[in-house]
Amino acid sequence: MQDPLFPDTDNLGAPPPKPRTRGRGVEAASAAPALRSLRERLPPLLRLGTSSWSYPGWIGSVWAQDYSPQKLSKQGLRAYAQHPLLRTVSLDRAFYQPLTVDQYAAYAAQVPEDFRFVVKAPARVVDAMERDESGRGLQPNPGFLDPQRAQLLFAEPALEGLRHKLGVLVFQISPLPDAMLRGIPNFIPRLGAMLRALPALKTAAPDAVVAVEVRNAEWLTPDFVATLRDAGATYCLGLHAKMPPIEDQLPILRALWPGPLVCRWNLHRKHGAYGYEDARQKYGDFNALVDPDPQTRTTLARVIKGTTAAGYPAYVTLGNKAEGSAPLSAVALAEALADG
Repeated sequence: MQDPLFPDTDNLGAPPPKPRTRGRGVEAASAAPALRSLRERLPPLLRLGTSSWSYPGWIGSVWAQDYSPQKLSKQGLRAYAQHPLLRTVSLDRAFYQPLTVDQYAAYAAQVPEDFRFVVKAPARVVDAMERDESGRGLQPNPGFLDPQRAQLLFAEPALEGLRHKLGVLVFQISPLPDAMLRGIPNFIPRLGAMLRALPALKTAAPDAVVAVEVRNAEWLTPDFVATLRDAGATYCLGLHAKMPPIEDQLPILRALWPGPLVCRWNLHRKHGAYGYEDARQKYGDFNALVDPDPQTRTTLARVIKGTTAAGYPAYVTLGNKAEGSAPLSAVALAEALADG
């Protein structure tokens, strides 16, 4: 399905790489006319994007030539936003270290007016454990789901820096240790208190949505749904091997209907719950759809269509480890939508 969108190239749209250049900005790949035509066939309320953008292997689909990850991280966003289909991006780095107002504003200055950001809450708010550099849990995090931390470290800086370009505040709650799973009924009221304490978004960011993503299926209870509804938040459809398949998560969205769609498709189920490293090794430069998942893609396209047809926005970000290449997954999903 992808070949016609990248004519006269090899490897699904990647021309032979040009040598790296120094002292110049990042040049965007030339978009084939078919890509621009495909954009016109998509629902206007849909914003597709990827998880971050600093991947040199996206030559031909996003970048015109080979650049280092460091250069792409610092200078690639402006070129990324020129891709016809990529109208959002997930600021995953905000999970590891809270960003400042100035950092958010610098990102906003690099993208068009119609671009929106999906921003992850810092681990200091959404991880129940404090961890060392290797990720090993050291002790319980006293700031887990703390309303003040959520406001000061996350919501307020993001809103002030991104303004109307803020799309989604995502509270992705990290996997809980087994010993904490039984405490989820006690965590749910804390989650609700945190969500209700967030500043109003709509005046400065009319398109903004608050969403909660989880990595333990034990969260998915009627109390969890009621808490999201009461706080005016939605459920982030997390397509990850730690969670049930998309079909088994849809009842949560139905219980919150009507409302927006937020989806983060991160990891192909074949790799298992801890398969990020296996996927990274298999997918290499992230420049091809190595493990296409048409079933998930078709189901997701149906949900997107239903959401946008009802007049609600849909934010969908894709990771390289979902099928092998996030930009090419975006193209394939767009084709599934356009082809019905």
